[in-house]
Amino acid sequence: MAISSNQNLELEVITIGRIGVDLYPLQSGVPLEQVTSFGKFLGGSATNVAVAAARLGRKAAVITKVGNDPFGRYAKQALEKFGVWTRWVGVDNQLRTPITFCEIFPPDNFPILFYRQPKAPDLNITLQDFDMELVMRTPLVWTTGVGLSQEPSRSTNLEILKQRSKKNLGFTVHDIDYRPSLWPDLTEAGPLAREAIANATVVVGNTEEVQMAVGSDNPEIAAKRILDLGARLAIVKLGKNGAFALSESGKSVRVEGFPLPIVCGLGAGDAFGGALCHGLLSGWPLDKVLLYADAAGAIVASRLACADAMPTAAEIESVITQYANVR
Repeated sequence: MAISSNQNLELEVITIGRIGVDLYPLQSGVPLEQVTSFGKFLGGSATNVAVAAARLGRKAAVITKVGNDPFGRYAKQALEKFGVWTRWVGVDNQLRTPITFCEIFPPDNFPILFYRQPKAPDLNITLQDFDMELVMRTPLVWTTGVGLSQEPSRSTNLEILKQRSKKNLGFTVHDIDYRPSLWPDLTEAGPLAREAIANATVVVGNTEEVQMAVGSDNPEIAAKRILDLGARLAIVKLGKNGAFALSESGKSVRVEGFPLPIVCGLGAGDAFGGALCHGLLSGWPLDKVLLYADAAGAIVASRLACADAMPTAAEIESVITQYANVR
């Protein structure tokens, strides 16, 4: 049975998808086989976006699942500490909470090693694991591409996208979030990405992800193709080079990157996502939204962790002000 509706609860951001524990090396520039110490942090793209939005004052929840193990208990406790609503963090009694390792070779090489076999609990999310009525009335819902990689998560994500599209509800964001190693069948990734894009209002991806989804890594071409599929706003993240956005009205915005030192770039896109949620819900002009999101991403790239590193509004505004005359 689905969780009963709470008529008094009003969320602003709901994300659905990955959760896990990041075990990141405390030594930079060292191959994983030679690392001797690690830091433990909360991770997973959808989880990071929810934390980032909560850090900026938004009422956020994540729909996900952990294993019945110490890492699962840690993940849920960390979410609560960060102010993210956890009623829809389910527990799978058969599968273990995923862990992720990375290597750190700044400025742009951060290989990831996922432990999500035989399957991650967050890929077993079904429509019975949350309250669809509440999801429908929430102003912004964030879905991710990895959630399309296997069933039943695939059908669940697509149903959310289709129902919100049919009812023309708020912001429905699809993060293409393409991780080839997490797809059992890579030939399914492109068609499913395009199906999700067709039912989203906002689509976000980096150049590799838009290449997979719409066949071009050129930001302008890719954004136009995303809009042609049905989205209203397309955003292409360009890493240290900033970001590009194109709206259905024809307005385009490009922002340059912030020259902060890069420590670990893995959480930057999720910080960008949380700040994007905040900007969209605030009703800001597109250029302000994109600048704010880009600054958030740069801040997290200058730190080691993902969820734990998400910036406050004051930190984002400070970076924007600091670099206003040098960008």
